[in-house]
Amino acid sequence: MNAMAEFLRVRRGRIGPADVGLPIGPRPRRNPGLRREELAALAGVSVDYYTRIEQGRETSPSDSVLDALARALRLSDDEHAHLLGLADRVAGRTPRRRPAAPRPVRPGTLLMLDSLRPSPAYVLDEVNDVLAANPEGLALMSGLGDWPPGQRNTIRYTFLHPAARTLFADWDRVARNSVAHLRTAELTAAGPAAALVAELSAASAEFAELWRRHEVLVKRGGETAFRHPVIGSLTLANEVLGIAGGGQRMLVYQAEPGTAEHDALVLLAMAAEDLSPRG
Repeated sequence: MNAMAEFLRVRRGRIGPADVGLPIGPRPRRNPGLRREELAALAGVSVDYYTRIEQGRETSPSDSVLDALARALRLSDDEHAHLLGLADRVAGRTPRRRPAAPRPVRPGTLLMLDSLRPSPAYVLDEVNDVLAANPEGLALMSGLGDWPPGQRNTIRYTFLHPAARTLFADWDRVARNSVAHLRTAELTAAGPAAALVAELSAASAEFAELWRRHEVLVKRGGETAFRHPVIGSLTLANEVLGIAGGGQRMLVYQAEPGTAEHDALVLLAMAAEDLSPRG
């Protein structure tokens, strides 16, 4: 079974007949989710054709078929884009979104990290390797700075660092979103993503279970609740800013000036003075 077929199979199992207005029927179902014939009918394709797709025997369905399957499965825009990217890979086509060539963090980007203080900020690559961080960034993720620079990765931190489960007040949500983001990196950073998935699957049964769900998320900002050992409990807004070229982006945690959360970040900055400004 190829990656596109597996994605469709998993997503079919996660949507029930009642979700799409179909009768459940008098008999209990052996397996959860839609049957193949139900999904095929909803998408307007033959059962035989859809079966060939899900079994990996049809490797080049048209965009119109994929669009219809995405609608039938109630995929989000990001999940729909992920399905199309998987289809390109399976068919051996030029990917719609080409991998970005890695490059070092620009001096101007490093200067921006410093200018954002006391807001914790990081430069991340597509698999969430921490390429650079300001002192507050390292101080916010307790213990991240103790790891060598080549090991610092926010997804690895979430699952393998002992401080993470206490630091993130809603660890389950952070963990789920981290894995869903890593799914999106499969298409543009296949090698690094595969290496990280192999490492974390071997080290964490929780990661392996979440990975099998095939959830997809493009992180664009939100809020994260922390229980920090120095500055206590607080919730910070976060923004994700794209950096042109190189597959890099900047993650910034921030708080409104004059709030208790902003005062806590000032305290965090004071505690972080001895850390390297570049991480």
